[in-house]
Amino acid sequence: MAAVGQGAALARCFAPVVNADTQVLILGSLPGAASLAAQQYYAHPRNQFWPLLAAVLKQPDLPALAYPARLQALLAAGIGLWDVVAQAQRRGSLDANIRDAQANPLPALIAQLPRLHTVAFNGATAARAAVQLTPYPWLRVLPLPSSSPAHTLAFAEKLAAWQALGDDIH
Repeated sequence: MAAVGQGAALARCFAPVVNADTQVLILGSLPGAASLAAQQYYAHPRNQFWPLLAAVLKQPDLPALAYPARLQALLAAGIGLWDVVAQAQRRGSLDANIRDAQANPLPALIAQLPRLHTVAFNGATAARAAVQLTPYPWLRVLPLPSSSPAHTLAFAEKLAAWQALGDDIH
């Protein structure tokens, strides 16, 4: 991250975590400061992404695994990760502070995933990118409540929504 005027920083997303067996793609908005510093998806200790996926996948040890092993577990379950924003200026980690966003080329990624059937959006900011998916009527589009600690919905309520992923994971 390079500083950009008035306390904003240029934030860039990570490379997609996918393979030819990816069936479900979970899209976030843009990694927050803790994730960028750690160079890991969903690295903030209060982000509920890993506990939510642990419950959905029925793998309670998932959050405790080393990061590469967590990614491998997702890939083994047919789940991929990426973000809808390629880069943007942002002060802090809140999606509301994203400015001058450049979108990732979701159609180009989808074209590389022959088994993809579901795209889930982690939060409302990410879900706004669903308009890019209108040429793909076979894709199930699943907006989910954000796993971010800034989204104050109770874990049980988030999990109830995220359990819908279980229908798409084989």
